[in-house]
Amino acid sequence: MNRIVYLNGEWLAEAEAKVSVFDRGFLFADAIYEVTAVIGGKLIDYRGHTARLQRSLSELGIVCPLSEEALLAVHREIVERNGLDEGLIYLQVSRGPADRDFAYPAAPTPTTVLFTQAKAILENPRNQTGISIATVPDWRWERRDIKTVQLLYPSMAKMEATRRGADDAWLVEDGMVTEASSASAHIVKADGTLVTRGLSHAILHGITRAGIIELARSAGIKVEERAFTVEEAKQAAEAFVTSATNFATPVVRIDDVEIGNGRPGPICEKLRGLYTAERLSTAI
Repeated sequence: MNRIVYLNGEWLAEAEAKVSVFDRGFLFADAIYEVTAVIGGKLIDYRGHTARLQRSLSELGIVCPLSEEALLAVHREIVERNGLDEGLIYLQVSRGPADRDFAYPAAPTPTTVLFTQAKAILENPRNQTGISIATVPDWRWERRDIKTVQLLYPSMAKMEATRRGADDAWLVEDGMVTEASSASAHIVKADGTLVTRGLSHAILHGITRAGIIELARSAGIKVEERAFTVEEAKQAAEAFVTSATNFATPVVRIDDVEIGNGRPGPICEKLRGLYTAERLSTAI
């Protein structure tokens, strides 16, 4: 790869982009991140992602090093510099470098990194085949509403799912599904009601999740924001996950149980179509 990376105000070849070994993002996972989809060279749901970025930074007491206007300009420039037509932009802001100490430094200088990844979003083959899920315990920390880079356990969960022959993991706490390893989890009841866990510290406040719920209600689909059990999910008519880089992906199997008729369902397909059309029309 020969991508151009943004690092603290500089545009660098990826091989030249270096971060200090004393950066607290490296030493303590003291950092947050966001991922914004790009389609046709335009940013999808950008305002939602930057609003969540500011919230996460505020929760950690980190001041965003870029103004709202500068941040948008950087996103647009990294798309142009890398000729990105479809894929994603990864943004990470850490508290910055400091001598190793559990106490935060008094006046940190944040580290800001952006890079791109080319990826097929609209023509994802899993939209046609669906994915399989393995359920695993949710052993993450309790502030999952902050989008930190503490991603080791979700990575371990996904690897466990892979070991069990599944595509992804759904994390389970006290018998209830919280979310997928890197996506929001949803089910559809036999009467067509969309069920998704309500917002709290237990889950990330998904930007795509919010858009899907809004569009579902506008389309006359009943929505219940509540926790659901693994057993309820296995008996559902449909299941699917939502995320910034996959929009809405159907789930056709959970553990060893086929969901519905074992094929992607109509509600997921409808909501993905609505979301894609609406977000493409408002992309910037």
